[in-house]
Amino acid sequence: MSRSRRQSPGGLGRGGELHGSQKKEKRLLIHQALMRDPVDVESLQAAALSPGGLLTDEIRRKVWPKLLGVNVYSLPSKPGQEVRQNHKDYNQVLLDVHRSSRRFPPGMRAEQRQILQEQLTDVILHVLKAHPELHYYQGYHDIAVTLLLVAGERMAIALLERLSTLHLRDFMDPTMDSTKHILNYLMPILQRESPRLHDFMLRAEVGTIFALSWLITWYGHALSDFRHILRLYDFFLASHPLMAVYFAAAIVLYQEEEVLACDCDMPSVHQLLSHIPPDLPYETLVVQAHQLFQRLPHTELARQAALQLRKSIAISSFLEFQQATSCQRPDAILRRQQEHSAPSGTETDRLLPPTEHSPLVKAAVWGLTATLGAAALAVTQTALEWAPEFLLQLF
Repeated sequence: MSRSRRQSPGGLGRGGELHGSQKKEKRLLIHQALMRDPVDVESLQAAALSPGGLLTDEIRRKVWPKLLGVNVYSLPSKPGQEVRQNHKDYNQVLLDVHRSSRRFPPGMRAEQRQILQEQLTDVILHVLKAHPELHYYQGYHDIAVTLLLVAGERMAIALLERLSTLHLRDFMDPTMDSTKHILNYLMPILQRESPRLHDFMLRAEVGTIFALSWLITWYGHALSDFRHILRLYDFFLASHPLMAVYFAAAIVLYQEEEVLACDCDMPSVHQLLSHIPPDLPYETLVVQAHQLFQRLPHTELARQAALQLRKSIAISSFLEFQQATSCQRPDAILRRQQEHSAPSGTETDRLLPPTEHSPLVKAAVWGLTATLGAAALAVTQTALEWAPEFLLQLF
């Protein structure tokens, strides 16, 4: 699985991109899956796994909640100041959020970024306060900021809460033991796929620490292109909690020739593997990671002694989670139910969070309004209703 075997999935354009007709067909399939009752989560997962992922943030705001079983008509309220009061992790969260400037779109005005960073702090602390059993770790904010930029504050809280109690749960123990357990799946995958590469890494005593930040941030900290991060989030949200490990294996196997050509010592191999190449063929690696998962089930890998000693909460709860997501109602029905159950006089903006658009779209609105004046606001409000992605193309 070296670079000489690099191929793009069949039927795609250069860089693994879908053609216009393929995008239209995928949009239609996603729309049909969302409208079915119950929602066709398997088709949504297939769309997220297939080339191009979920295509746009507008679609992600509709599909990500379904992949995680989140009811968008029952989102948490916007956090108040109480989430910051007397929280043991407040200072560390604040430090990490202030260091997250590079995760925001280049060119964003400082005041806009500050508003989003305040929201990011509140999103994280809200989840931690609601779940005292969860322990904050550095890198958690990288996942939270991705959800915030796509989905907005309230939906980001709901998505992050689900992820924290499911896919990310093992990373949020008071010790690193569960995280090390998840990392321990990497070497058995490499051993099955390339014994030569596996033995070389053992001799170099490089371990798996190079992949730690990949897993605990879902590659958000390691990648600079937000498009690539979103593509992987589509993939991971539609997959088993261990898929980030299988993707790490796909990256290492992709670099097999370079690894075997470097000095067989820990500093050299760690230096090579800890920096993800900027030109990775992401669509190809997504396919390969999925194939690895199918060919080498985690249940089979777990028979090895190093993986028998500890039980993963994320793995053990995944089947129940899958069963729960298969029984979701479409949003149109959820909205009607909410409207019927809401007391008379309830504010309409409490019924439906889709009016809370992505902060990136809001940033576009702020930028247009500041540049063109109040007359731009009416135009942008109309644009938000039919084509939020249009605004993103302006910045």
